[in-house]
Amino acid sequence: MSRDTRIPGFEELPRALPIFPLAGALLLPSAPLPLNIFEPRYLAMTRDVLGSHRLIGMVQPTDPAAEGKHPETYRIGCVGKVVRFEETNDNRFLIMLLGVVRFEVIEELDVTTPYRQVVASYGSFRGDLTDEDPTAEKVDRAGFIAAFKSYSDRLGLKANWDEVDKAPVAPLVNALAVACPFEPSEKQALLEARDLAARAEAMLVMMRMADGPHQPGGKRPTLQ
Repeated sequence: MSRDTRIPGFEELPRALPIFPLAGALLLPSAPLPLNIFEPRYLAMTRDVLGSHRLIGMVQPTDPAAEGKHPETYRIGCVGKVVRFEETNDNRFLIMLLGVVRFEVIEELDVTTPYRQVVASYGSFRGDLTDEDPTAEKVDRAGFIAAFKSYSDRLGLKANWDEVDKAPVAPLVNALAVACPFEPSEKQALLEARDLAARAEAMLVMMRMADGPHQPGGKRPTLQ
């Protein structure tokens, strides 16, 4: 297993960025996202980025049910750095991405690689590279946790409540944005929220509106 946790500066971000379209996968700045890489094109992508900048652009297809190798994607995604990886005996990669900065897709490149690449613009999201979001203090932490507990009860979710109660506001909001079973379009809205306070407010609306039965067989899903 290899680790490299240094976060690139703004000037180090590549203009040409490989993308990984994956419905329902939300990567946020400073938040982790584990991935199991097994498709040949993404194995090739992983090997290529491990030999260079270690950066992958996570984007969502606009239609989660879209088939084919080139589904239309949303224009806003998030760059993740491969901070940890392991190559398995059955030729997969288990990688951990750490969110770096959001980006806008300017255009898709005509490439010979089996994976897609785009021209990425990061200028609108330069604030993602700062250490702290100043709007964190605007989040009603107690109210947010209360809404999450109610949401968890309605959907039959399991959570580590000790960890929830101890977590600082920003990691808590971002971790639950990733882990909660929101619809792909809702996850995209959370990605595009202008700041942490806006993301938390959007999540409150989603959690309060959500309703759903427990999974079949009486099993209770666990937040990852």
